[in-house]
Amino acid sequence: MHSTGARFGPRAIRAASARQTPLRSYNTRAAFNPYTSWATILDCGDIPITPFDNALALRQMTEAFLELGSRQSSSSAGKAPKPPRLLTLGGDHSIGLPTLRALAKVHGQPITVLHFDAHLDTWSPLAYDKTWLDPNVPMEDQQSAFTHGSMFWLAHHEGLIANGSVHAGLRTRLSGVFDHESDDTQGWLRIPSDAVACDELGSAGVAKKIMDTIGTEKPVYLSVDIDVVDPGLAPGTGTPEPGGWTTRELIKVLRGVEDLNVVGADIVEVSPSYDGAGEQTSLAAAQVVFELLTSMVKQGLDGRRAEGDESESREKDREEL
Repeated sequence: MHSTGARFGPRAIRAASARQTPLRSYNTRAAFNPYTSWATILDCGDIPITPFDNALALRQMTEAFLELGSRQSSSSAGKAPKPPRLLTLGGDHSIGLPTLRALAKVHGQPITVLHFDAHLDTWSPLAYDKTWLDPNVPMEDQQSAFTHGSMFWLAHHEGLIANGSVHAGLRTRLSGVFDHESDDTQGWLRIPSDAVACDELGSAGVAKKIMDTIGTEKPVYLSVDIDVVDPGLAPGTGTPEPGGWTTRELIKVLRGVEDLNVVGADIVEVSPSYDGAGEQTSLAAAQVVFELLTSMVKQGLDGRRAEGDESESREKDREEL
């Protein structure tokens, strides 16, 4: 289930974010500092999971995300409860399934997914070697079906993902046209890497297409596989694919979709053992986290938008992020 090097990703991203302190994190594009605005930002640490049993690890992650997502924000007293927003550092992409299980339960509906990745990750396990499958057990219940390339297929079959979800930055190799056909039946819109790289749409056009597809009301899980960035700029990942976006292009798209109702997000597949001497992949991931965090704080738990650095005036109305 887990890319062996990606288990060190959270540690590397935390180390790369060392300069993101309340004293030096004013975001000029948003005109405020997310660390000194209204939100209480907590690092909940790593989820303890077993490395020996994928089925148990999935259960442990699901229960952890559900417990965190079910907490009530500290300012909800006397108001309708507001769940916190979860931002997860991967780890490999398989964390998408337990996160979606938790978010769908917390929000009481399927979740729209905005998925930045070189790869589809909606692969059906049925498309691959079936030799060891148990014919008496449904595919979605077989432990071997749960991988970091099939978790969205599983999530679809569990009814966790809303139609109208979006892949962006794709440039994956396919087994055949049936891979896209399977993706179509799961209700995804595909935006290839070339839409930015060859100026077909450009970063602003990609962001607009995403916003036009998803809108601002649906609860969204925003998932970023670092391999959406070209391996020349982010080599520290397990499945590099040439022809990706620059870090700047990805950040510009993320800024262009800041009005999405993001209830959860992740940055995954950072594998430090493949990174360069400058640890550029971890640095890119840390910047993605900063941009996602800024947009979450700017949007607010109840839809209000932070404007300017108002840490003192908002101190009485702090909420848990």
